[in-house]
Amino acid sequence: MNEQHKKRISKFLSLVLRHKPEVINLTLDENGWASLDELMEKCAKHERSFTLEELTEIVETNDKKRFVFNKDKTRIRANQGHSIDIDLALKPQQPPEFLYHGTAEANIPSIMENGIEKRNRQHVHLSQDKETATKVGMRHGKPVILTIETEKMHEAGILFYLSENNVWLTDFVNAKYIRNKD
Repeated sequence: MNEQHKKRISKFLSLVLRHKPEVINLTLDENGWASLDELMEKCAKHERSFTLEELTEIVETNDKKRFVFNKDKTRIRANQGHSIDIDLALKPQQPPEFLYHGTAEANIPSIMENGIEKRNRQHVHLSQDKETATKVGMRHGKPVILTIETEKMHEAGILFYLSENNVWLTDFVNAKYIRNKD
C-alpha cells in the first residue's frame, strides 16, 4: 500500500474511531471498540475502502500506534485521543519522576496561567521522552517542551494512566507542576 493511501485511511480511522463515529454511522461500545466487519463495510460505503491486510499494515506500522485489534482481530479501537465519551478501562499507574508535554510556543502564556487542560479530549497527553514531545509540539507551530513533575502530582493524589501505545494520560496539569521549558 502506498504511503498516501495509508495516511488517508489512517486519518479517516482517527476521525471515526476517536471523534465522530456518526460520520459513517459506526457503533462503538462503551470501551471504544468497533466491529471490524462493520467498520470495513461502512468505510467502503464512504469511499474509504481497504482490505484486512491493508488495515493490519496500518495498525502495525503507524508510528504513533494509534489503533489496536482485539486478540482475535474481530474488533478495533483507537488507543487514546478520543473526544467522545468512552471508557478505555485503563488502570491507574505510577508515572516516572518526569514526563514531557510538547506544545506550540504560542500556547505557553495560557499554559503557564491555566495549566495544561484536556480541552475537547478525554485526557492530557504526556510523553516519556523529549523527542516524542517535540514531534507533538511541531504539529502546532514552533515546539516547546515542558517538563512535568509527574511524581509530585502522583504523590498529591492525581491519577495517571498508560495507554496501550505508551502515552501517559491524566486529567489536568496544574502550572505549579511545570518545571521548565526546553
